[in-house]
Amino acid sequence: MTTASPEARAAGRKKEPPAPVLAVENLEVRYGRGRRGRSALRGVSLDVAPGETVGVIGETGSGKSTLARAVLGLVRASAGSVRVGGEDVTRYGNRQWRALRRRGVVQYVFQDPLRSLDPDLTVEDSLIEPLIVRGAPRKEAVERGRAFLDRVHLSADLLGRLPGELSGGQRQRVAVARALVTEPSLVILDEPVSALDSANRVQVLEILKELRAAGTSLVFISHDLGSIAGTADRIAVLYRGELVEVGAAHEVINQPRHVYTRLLVGSAPTLHSRTADRSERDALRAQLSG
Repeated sequence: MTTASPEARAAGRKKEPPAPVLAVENLEVRYGRGRRGRSALRGVSLDVAPGETVGVIGETGSGKSTLARAVLGLVRASAGSVRVGGEDVTRYGNRQWRALRRRGVVQYVFQDPLRSLDPDLTVEDSLIEPLIVRGAPRKEAVERGRAFLDRVHLSADLLGRLPGELSGGQRQRVAVARALVTEPSLVILDEPVSALDSANRVQVLEILKELRAAGTSLVFISHDLGSIAGTADRIAVLYRGELVEVGAAHEVINQPRHVYTRLLVGSAPTLHSRTADRSERDALRAQLSG
């Protein structure tokens, strides 16, 4: 009887997949109490693997932003669990969240970058602040901040400007650079291109594609399926607080299963040569309401 070598035994064992950067399980968020309360999210389960970009799509009121806020501890989960970077953050308090953010585990890019950029700080100070807080020497922080500004295709000439002196597209790219400068495990982007004109939208989407290619884990939240289509590895569809479909991006776009997803795809002119006409959309809405 022969005994397999350690190398052969190792080769025969299945390699364990890496732990997800984000793991949401049966998440529920409820606002208010009693009969007047309403569920913003119900039974949502979703994970994001290292280096994966997951697009979360849905109309206004579908629960997209509530999901982001629950992951970031900005709203309390009524039920279920949230794990970020392997940590169960479901019941974290303010002090624990501050420590987690200081370590740069997860970062958030708002739809309006003025919400995440201090209007009284220059671009340079905004970029180096997260590094200084973590104890980096100022010279090292400045060099790193400049490198990440270049990474989002902005000139060092902007370093001395205030956010109010930048265009909308420049501000959004600065916000992305600020989110990346600590090299977080996960970046959540909530409608990052919806307030931009078409030229700036294209620029920011190209940056997100570059981040995806570089292996940064992203959650890209949008109401526009066309923006998500070319960026995400997988797409999750939210409808009235429930996750109705999750799948590889090309499958969700080309073979949508849920009637709501079919309605979204049929309403996106950039995805197909022919969008659904009004009668087709009305028929899909009738199925949803039925």
